[in-house]
Amino acid sequence: MKDIEVIIVEDDAKIAGLHRRFTERVEGFKVVAIAQGLDDAKTMIELYKPDLILLDLYFPEGTSLDLLREIRMQGIETDVILITAAREMGTLKDALRGGVFDYIIKPVILDRFVACLKKFEKYHHRLCSEATIEQKDVDSMMNFSPASSLQPPHTESLPKGIDPLTLKKIKAVFEESITDSEKGASAEDVGEIIGASRSTARRYLEYMVSIGEIYPDVVYGTVGRPERKYFQN
Repeated sequence: MKDIEVIIVEDDAKIAGLHRRFTERVEGFKVVAIAQGLDDAKTMIELYKPDLILLDLYFPEGTSLDLLREIRMQGIETDVILITAAREMGTLKDALRGGVFDYIIKPVILDRFVACLKKFEKYHHRLCSEATIEQKDVDSMMNFSPASSLQPPHTESLPKGIDPLTLKKIKAVFEESITDSEKGASAEDVGEIIGASRSTARRYLEYMVSIGEIYPDVVYGTVGRPERKYFQN
């Protein structure tokens, strides 16, 4: 079956590269272009006619909501996943009314991102392969189940050994304590700040590396001893 062709629209080259690597981890998806501005995005959408657009919200020339509306008004057959740091309910409402397939809040968590693409893959292939539908088909594509609609919402579970409260504390270290993006922290540093052992801190830090929130590097001290430090993306 033909790969799902994707355009990434993101003005930060580093984040665009990260989202490209995330996308290419999922079999069946192919990134055909990266646009770093809204004008470039319009040109590339016209040229490639992608199946899916991973769309950032904020650009120097404005927000991408106008581009989203333009795509819908022109009847372009492409789907959009909005990826943004915006947490305002009004922005979410505008995005949903603009017909986005999903809304992912930065920093992107790899597991959430992959789950979204796999869900989109099923949705896309069913749209392309089925000529007629029944209500059960609609319910399946819209992720609606009458039997489960009265159940409490399911919350995504963390891997075994990762406690959400401890993870939140470690994330706060990078958001609040380490304000200089060039100044990393070792597992020992983080452990001291949150009151945990070095091995515990390292386990959580490596988990954060795996989901793309931080990245590691080896730093050599004044006496030449290498030390693994972690830096915020």
